[in-house]
Amino acid sequence: MIIKALQLLLSLSILVFIHELGHFLLSKLFKIRVEKFYMFFNPSFSLVRMKKINGRWKFKFFAKNLQPLSTPIFDHKGNHIQDENGKYLYNTIDVEILPDDDWRKYPDNTEFGIGWIPLGGYCKIAGMVDESMDQAQLATAPKSYEYRAVSVWKRLPIITAGVAFNFILALIIYSATLFTWGEEYVPIKNFKAGFDFGKVAHEAGFQDGDRLVAADGNSLEEMGIYSEISKQINDNTFRTILNAKKITVLRKNKLVEITIPTDFSQKIIAQKSFVLFPRLPFVVDSVITGSIAQKSGVQKGDSLVSVNDTAKYSFPDFVEILQKHKSDSVKIGFYRQGIAQSMVVKLDTAGKMGVYPRDFAELFGSKKVSYGFSESFPKGISLGITKLKGYVSDLKFLFQPQGFKNLGGFKSIGSMFDAQWNWLSFWEMTALLSIILAFMNILPIPALDGGHLLFLLVEIVTGRKPSDKFLQRAQLFGMILLLALMIFANANDFLR
Repeated sequence: MIIKALQLLLSLSILVFIHELGHFLLSKLFKIRVEKFYMFFNPSFSLVRMKKINGRWKFKFFAKNLQPLSTPIFDHKGNHIQDENGKYLYNTIDVEILPDDDWRKYPDNTEFGIGWIPLGGYCKIAGMVDESMDQAQLATAPKSYEYRAVSVWKRLPIITAGVAFNFILALIIYSATLFTWGEEYVPIKNFKAGFDFGKVAHEAGFQDGDRLVAADGNSLEEMGIYSEISKQINDNTFRTILNAKKITVLRKNKLVEITIPTDFSQKIIAQKSFVLFPRLPFVVDSVITGSIAQKSGVQKGDSLVSVNDTAKYSFPDFVEILQKHKSDSVKIGFYRQGIAQSMVVKLDTAGKMGVYPRDFAELFGSKKVSYGFSESFPKGISLGITKLKGYVSDLKFLFQPQGFKNLGGFKSIGSMFDAQWNWLSFWEMTALLSIILAFMNILPIPALDGGHLLFLLVEIVTGRKPSDKFLQRAQLFGMILLLALMIFANANDFLR
């Protein structure tokens, strides 16, 4: 859990940093003042604050946050006072009277920092209606260095820069991983014994031992089931199977066409059922020192074929039956150097005996593909676009009852990472999350970049800019909506 949590934290930190960096750089390009750039959130105080003052960097550690230069004026009842035009009034401190060591005296320079709540981050752009809800700044006339003072054609790239940077990051990561590790996978055609299928797949017409041949007439035999390098399931292969209308399988030397039910994917999600798993012979790869298996005489290379004289072929079959004999003694039939033998093994309380099975690649042979520097980029871009299309296609399940019920929060996202640190797996997951973050952020929901973009497009079409008050209300509505969605998703994790 700790390793998964650390990977999640590092991955999200990278993604948030790159996203906010996009907004920061484009703002600077158009000479818009960026007041703060923070990693993590910092209510009340910050772990680190830094700012360049008179050409030198100043640092403060575990420092309280500075009070804003403008503070509301309240009446004796505690109500925020308004002028005759309905604008709220504020007391504003003149920066010229501040001491030289007060960082507020140098508003032109961005304050960088690290907060103490290790999630998210933000880039506070002057004159922009954002999650800070800085009404004091908006109560004054727009200034030339503010976001709201520049043309819509400058605000447009500033808003979309975060999403663009996240998508570009994903393409770079995919290209870099292909260049560094290449691809290694086991093609479907190598699984001569076929596959075992889950309950939903059985109901659709699949039978254990079926060999996958084609999906909607397109051959599946060269597609890989999972990456032999990162040990990640090939989601493109599974998405192809899930979204197909007809699957052709080879069953007892005969081609059989299975019509996939329209609710197949929904049932998979609802029942959390695995779709398929390669039928692997149970060949012992290694024996754990001091385990029951070692004491019983099990050796590397033994091929297990039966339990209590009942023939079993695949590794999942063995796992299933051994789970029914926890703490029992069972008779294991096996082949060693081509000779049939048997032994009695007493299982532990978990129904295990202490061996690791040989993996896919060793048993069936893997296909390796290497990419040169120039080759990795077009392949990485193609992979990123494919991932984006797949995610957008899967999003339809969110608007179905079972999909919405299975919406997950941080725990669900964290569970997608490996329990052991694997750099390739980490970077692949980071790239996928970067694509998800980019797409989700461009949705036309107030408080997201897509919401800001929507209002900018309205301004372009109508020639009228929405009022600051309207934008503030839309921002507040969006923040409430997103907070409710986040609470719901994490509550689902907790209840599960």
